[in-house]
Amino acid sequence: MKTTILRPGDTLVVKSLDRLSRNKTDIKNELQYFKNNNIRLKVIDFPTTLIELPEGQEWVFEMVNNILIEVLGTIAEQERKTIRRRQREGIKVAKSKGKHLGRPSAEKPENWDDVLALWRNGEITASEARRRLGMKKTTFYKVLKEAYNK
Repeated sequence: MKTTILRPGDTLVVKSLDRLSRNKTDIKNELQYFKNNNIRLKVIDFPTTLIELPEGQEWVFEMVNNILIEVLGTIAEQERKTIRRRQREGIKVAKSKGKHLGRPSAEKPENWDDVLALWRNGEITASEARRRLGMKKTTFYKVLKEAYNK
């Protein structure tokens, strides 16, 4: 994986402000980092960030951008909270209807008892037992734990 590092004088272009984060504090921290490191941020959905400014008038657009960033950051954060609330509500409704959430339960294969007996007697290794059962390591130990915790 290639890592790109922003250096002073670079320009970062993003589609929208919420690509930085959906948390207003995180957005502000990112923007402060860019400002402190002389990295220009251009947000395509934020037209004032795309304008080239005359020397000495940067403060006007910085003021406007700060206000807009505050508003848009708040909106992004609120959207994330709304999504999480709706997700929780959906999970609650699904559980109340008896729906199983998450991964399906791991089932014991038909040859479980025979293979487990060989493994417990030391006749085969755990790797061999998993191979004979057709189970991955984590599934094998999960089913084993469930079998003995009943």
